[in-house]
Amino acid sequence: MERGLFAPMHLLVILVIVLLIFGPKKLGELGKALGEGIRNFKSSVNENNAATTPPPNPPPTEDKKS
Repeated sequence: MERGLFAPMHLLVILVIVLLIFGPKKLGELGKALGEGIRNFKSSVNENNAATTPPPNPPPTEDKKS
């Protein structure tokens, strides 16, 4: 049998306890709020990276004289 913190039986027990404490309605609200928080965090990180990343240099052009 697997040993460790994230063994399937441990996760099942943790899920049951959380469901008993918060109830199904509150658990859905918590999941929704967590998802929105993660989405907001990702978008702010992407905006910050876009603002601090310099634009790429254009490729050099070769002057060909005929």
